[in-house]
Amino acid sequence: MRRCFVMSTRPFRILGLQQVAIGGADKAPLRKLWVDLLGLAPHGTYRSERENVDEDIVVAGAGPFRVEVDLMQPVDPNGKPRVHDPALNHLGLWVDDLRAAVTWLEGQGVRFAPGGIRKGAAGFDVTFIHPKGNEQFPLGGEGVLIELVQAPAEVISAFDALAKGASAH
Repeated sequence: MRRCFVMSTRPFRILGLQQVAIGGADKAPLRKLWVDLLGLAPHGTYRSERENVDEDIVVAGAGPFRVEVDLMQPVDPNGKPRVHDPALNHLGLWVDDLRAAVTWLEGQGVRFAPGGIRKGAAGFDVTFIHPKGNEQFPLGGEGVLIELVQAPAEVISAFDALAKGASAH
């Protein structure tokens, strides 16, 4: 059964790139490239057996426009999800109202990955747009896993200030 979807006013804004997640069978070569050679700053680590991920979180930039680069390796190379395949695992986008975004996007036919809204590795509420649509929800990430991340007040304020300044010029 095909559903019919009607566009309506979008009740949320995408504010910018929050993270890029890169996977490898071993995160040591990723760390050598991103930290030792490119100079990104180590920020933290995250490990989850359930999510089959052991990651180093490094950052580029500063303040509310800082972007994480998550360097991931699987806890179990034969387990799922396969965080190292593809190597560019997912993109994370700041959103100003995550719950409104999910409700509206589902109403437009967007498929979300299992798990719903939950705390992500960096402590923010997150959810994932599935890379592929299905019969019930025909729209997906066109082959890309997309993480929607609830932006904290500091990011929303910085975005609004920057947007206001840009419109004044």
